[in-house]
Amino acid sequence: MDRMIYTAMTAMNAAMDRQRVVANNLANASTPGFRQEIFAVTPATLKDGSLEARAMARGNVRGADMTTARVVPTGNPLDVSLEGKALIAYQSPDRQGEIYARRGDLRVAASGVLENGEGLAVLGEGGTPITVPLGFSISLAADGTVLANDPAAPNAPAEAIDRIRLVNAEGSPLAKGIDGFLKVPNGGVLPPDPTARLTPGALEMSNVETADTLVQMIEAQRAFEQRAKIIATAGTLDEAGSDLMALR
Repeated sequence: MDRMIYTAMTAMNAAMDRQRVVANNLANASTPGFRQEIFAVTPATLKDGSLEARAMARGNVRGADMTTARVVPTGNPLDVSLEGKALIAYQSPDRQGEIYARRGDLRVAASGVLENGEGLAVLGEGGTPITVPLGFSISLAADGTVLANDPAAPNAPAEAIDRIRLVNAEGSPLAKGIDGFLKVPNGGVLPPDPTARLTPGALEMSNVETADTLVQMIEAQRAFEQRAKIIATAGTLDEAGSDLMALR
C-alpha cells in the first residue's frame, strides 16, 4: 500500500510540473522567438540494498524545441529574424554571464543600451552590452553589424559601432533552465559564428502551437486527477483492510 501511495504521489508531482511547463508555453505563444519547453518524466526505483523500496516518477524540463517558427515582416528596422540556427547572445539578468535566444524585437533603452523587448542587453563582439551614442539613429546589417548615424552630420556615412554577438549552438550543449533562458551548462559560453545572418524588419514568432498545447494541458490535468483517484482508492482499501482485521 505504501508503494502504491508513494508512486501515485510522485506521479502527481510530475503531472503538476508538466502543467506548469505547458502553462508557460501557452503564456508565451505570442512571444517573439520563444522556444517551447520539452518536458519528460523518468521512472526511478529507490533500492535499499537488494530490496526495491518504492518507485517514483521524476519530471523535468529536458530542453527546448528549436524548431523554426514563422517569420512575420514588421517594417521596424530594429526588428530582426535569425537565419538558420543562429542565436543572439544577451547579458543574463544577474549580469553574471550570457544567455541565448532568437527573440529579435530590439530597441534602444533610455540609457543607450541596445536591448530586446524583455529588457535584456544585447552583447557585442567583446562580450559587453552594445551602447548607442546619445541621439544617434541606428540600423542593422545582415551580419549583425550595428551602424550609427550622427544627426549632426546627416550626409556622413553610417559608422559601425559594434557587431551583435551571433552564435550557433550546433555541436555544443545547450539547456533551458527553470528561468526559461537558453544557456550552456556550468556557466560556459558559445563561440561566435561569423557566418550567422539576420534579416532586419522582420520577427520570428513563437513555435508554440496553441491548439496542441491546449490538448497537452487537458492531458496533464487528467493525469493528475487519475493519480489522485489512485491515492483515494488506496485509502479505501486500507480502511477496508483495517475493518477486516478488527473482525478477527
